[in-house]
Amino acid sequence: QKLPVHMGLVVTEEEPSYADMASLVVWCMAVGISYVSVYDHNGIFKRNNSRLMDEILKQQQELLGLDCSKYTVEFANQDKADQVLNCQSTLKVLSPEDGKADIVKAAQNFCQLVAQQQRTYTDLDVNVLDNLLSSTNGFPDPDLVLKFGPVDSTLGFLPWHIRLTEIISLPSHLNISYEDFFSALHHYAACEQRWGK
Repeated sequence: QKLPVHMGLVVTEEEPSYADMASLVVWCMAVGISYVSVYDHNGIFKRNNSRLMDEILKQQQELLGLDCSKYTVEFANQDKADQVLNCQSTLKVLSPEDGKADIVKAAQNFCQLVAQQQRTYTDLDVNVLDNLLSSTNGFPDPDLVLKFGPVDSTLGFLPWHIRLTEIISLPSHLNISYEDFFSALHHYAACEQRWGK
């Protein structure tokens, strides 16, 4: 009934699995999730994004059998978009530099605008800061984060953006089954979000 528009996949484990993460991304595509963010606190997926993309293409062909022409894949903080895969989903691969460091950069940019008298300090609000953040430009805030691993923390995953996000913890992304993924989506669909009320 209720599907997240943007799902974050956060790995807190030390040994990330490209095959298992690719399966999760392809499952997100298959159920119609528009935006997917992949994050690990060591930046391994981001540093090796071509390896992750190759695995996603392989999994997509094995699991969905779709042609590979229309799916937009965008890597955070890079000025390129590769045309790969075929669902209306967009993927960002993030690392810690896209979290707190991006907030610091946005604050510095705002201060420069104030110093140059292009803005006043009273102009700062949630929307202004949202627009200054570069790591998620064009992405809505995540509705759901699946956090994998034993650590009870998101380890710096988009701290500004997850203030209203439902976070579901799973023991591991290694050998995760579609049933586990679907169960997490079902849990999300059943939760009542009160938006602070």
